Amino acid sequence: MSIDHILERARTGERITIEDAIKLYESDEVEKIGEVANEIMKKWHPEPETTFVIGRNVNYTNFCDTYCRFCAFYRPPGHEDGYVLSDEEIYKKIQETMDVNGTEILMQGGTNPDLPLSYYTDLLRNIKERFDITMHSFSPAEIWKIVEVSGLSLEEVLTELKEAGLDSVPGGGAEILTDKTRKRVSRIKSSWKEWIECMKMVKKVGMHGTATMVIGLGETYEERALHLQRIRDAQDESDCFLAFISWTFQPENTNLPGEKTPPEEYLKNVAISRIFLDNVANFQSSWVTMGPEVGKKSLHYGCNDFGSTMMEENVVSAAGTTHKVNTNQILQLIREAGKIPVQRNTKYEVVRRFDSEEATEKDFVMQN
Repeated sequence: MSIDHILERARTGERITIEDAIKLYESDEVEKIGEVANEIMKKWHPEPETTFVIGRNVNYTNFCDTYCRFCAFYRPPGHEDGYVLSDEEIYKKIQETMDVNGTEILMQGGTNPDLPLSYYTDLLRNIKERFDITMHSFSPAEIWKIVEVSGLSLEEVLTELKEAGLDSVPGGGAEILTDKTRKRVSRIKSSWKEWIECMKMVKKVGMHGTATMVIGLGETYEERALHLQRIRDAQDESDCFLAFISWTFQPENTNLPGEKTPPEEYLKNVAISRIFLDNVANFQSSWVTMGPEVGKKSLHYGCNDFGSTMMEENVVSAAGTTHKVNTNQILQLIREAGKIPVQRNTKYEVVRRFDSEEATEKDFVMQN
């Protein structure tokens, strides 16, 4: 069945439906879908620029009582290999980020039942006293765990975190926003409705967040389309998402059998997401799971952002994926894609444009 009529409607600005999205997922015309996604991206971002942020993931704890089958990072509470980083270790990691002109700390960990709300608020206040850096931290699952431990409401917890120094909330843990897949791969994790509720509340208390999606968990095309519908509906209602990021399940070292998703399927998902989510401005490439070359290609399938330099990353790496790039490599990859690199902050505001193709080592300390 031809998908041309669906793509033509999308080209003219008409919203596509769940049924349309399923037909696109069933199609093998990946390049054609990507071409339309790229056109739509250019309507949002007419300049030939690709943004990136200099940031670091700080995984402050790996103790977790959610036990997701797809996660190779967590350790059960009390496990000998579990940890909670000391404040000084966290400060050291942030200082190293500042030293390379970093602007963002993505601090995430497990759902640790032994950490009270005061742990998070004290840590945020201490960080803000020492550093001028954006704290883009604590996924909805972590926030719901704080709600459970504290006995406060979701709004009260998010308000206290914001007042202590939280700037925005990453949308990790969305996986696939359907009960069917979540019950199979992360039975104890907060429901898809709670994930949406948290992200809408993030906006209500004065912050923004991001939306995410993980494919390759054994979900159906219908579930992928429903995931996108729920993201679009939430964005219509609350304008809570600054960006959308999708990536692929990494099966190594996990309790969930499966094979790695091929690059073509990832690129198709990126493109369909860009076409469907007509109310989200920024789409981030996932070079962390797909590798730099596929990440570069995604810049022609609807992505306008190359994500974070991610000086440190432990969660995906625990599942056997170890793609790493430094800032200079990001600049090179963006230029190889025919784009102008632009350093941004967490709110997608321009920090610096790199119009020149001169060597950039003098601009940044190399990140290993």
